[in-house]
Amino acid sequence: MAISRHQFARLRPGLSFVLLAALLFVLWVAGGASRENVAGQIVSRAAAWTTIVVAVLFAQRPRIEEARGAALLLLAAILLCVAQLIPLPPGLWRALPGRAAFVDPLVSPPDLWRPWSLVPGATVNALFSLVVPFAVLLLATGVREEQKRWLPNVILAVIAVSLVIGLIQFTGTRIVNPLVNGTPGTVDGLIANRNHYALFLSFGLLIAPAWVFGYGTRSKVRAPVALGFVVLLILAILATGSRAGLVFGALALALGLGSSWRGVKTALHRYPRWVLPALGVGLVVLLAIFVLASVAADRAISINRLVDQDTGQDMRGRGLPVVLAIIRTYFPFGTGMGSFDPIFRMHEPFALLKPTYFNHAHNDFLEIVLNAGLPGLLLLLVALGWWGWKSMVAWRGDAAHILPRLGSVMLLLILIASIIDYPARTPVIMAMAMIAAIWLDQPDAGARGKGPLPSTGRHL
Repeated sequence: MAISRHQFARLRPGLSFVLLAALLFVLWVAGGASRENVAGQIVSRAAAWTTIVVAVLFAQRPRIEEARGAALLLLAAILLCVAQLIPLPPGLWRALPGRAAFVDPLVSPPDLWRPWSLVPGATVNALFSLVVPFAVLLLATGVREEQKRWLPNVILAVIAVSLVIGLIQFTGTRIVNPLVNGTPGTVDGLIANRNHYALFLSFGLLIAPAWVFGYGTRSKVRAPVALGFVVLLILAILATGSRAGLVFGALALALGLGSSWRGVKTALHRYPRWVLPALGVGLVVLLAIFVLASVAADRAISINRLVDQDTGQDMRGRGLPVVLAIIRTYFPFGTGMGSFDPIFRMHEPFALLKPTYFNHAHNDFLEIVLNAGLPGLLLLLVALGWWGWKSMVAWRGDAAHILPRLGSVMLLLILIASIIDYPARTPVIMAMAMIAAIWLDQPDAGARGKGPLPSTGRHL
């Protein structure tokens, strides 16, 4: 059947959508590390600035007001970094908690104006890193209304490519990404940190059910494709060696099915009632078989680490008292965004010294308070309150509004991961967090689009 000119115009991707899709692929390739001195940071930020310039000059005007909450939180984070770089009078600076160690006149002139941050270079880097979520905000709010439902497809495509790389590594083939600081010989899908990679794969487990059962989706081939995709994602998470990834994956799959429950019931309404529980049991049994097979083949590194790891030797637990002591020393103003590494080295006891270094607190909530003090704590509480309120609206609203629910769960997974790690400091996860916040901030998006994904209207 011929496609009219109007239909073709609606199907043709807009420039903002194309730029956003390209940026997400670049961030997967180059933005999988949080360290500031890896080459991928240059590539990721250059790509973000390039898309911003092109979008401002040629793309449709972004409707940032539709994602007001996400935009205001990002603006507050930018202003906090800027405020920490403003030079302060010597007397005021010396009055800040914890500054006594930096006022030796032989090292620092007493009349020197210094910024709030103790490591200004690290704070400048933290400020520049926010160009990635800003670019995503600009592009995602500039996508045409009828094409917003296509974005989960793009995310699934990026995750699928990363999964393929991870499965190739799973066979023993070494693929090293020169743009990030990954560990050769591991299953990382070009993302440096195993926990971050497992979290990234978990987003696929979350979105896959919506891809199959999204309201208005009538394709018959999506279910078997998605089932195979889910099995491969689970095997890859097991192979990453991430213990936390087991939690991420289970939550993502369960909540992904919950967010698409209306579509599941609609798809099965013609069948007897026993079909749904039977399919659920069958899915659990099938996944259990693959997991057990992976364990038997000694490929489930995550489970092996869960069984063998001595938690008493985990640096996260051993370093926690030191992190809390540093917070007490510098509160309520903190040490400056991005300053954890050098500040921790100043206070690190001899008992914790080892060949590798403790680059982050491995609890981003505590690290934010350490770096930003009371202002950071207040901003964190506001962000958590906003997420809770918007999530309540999303889950109590019409079940057809899938995008806000997906955004709620994606942010929940990132928040849980932040308790034991620092995923949101990685550019590719930054982008995912901003997309999730935009979805969550638009509870009426599903009403206009009838679900997150485009449907051809044909039975395939």
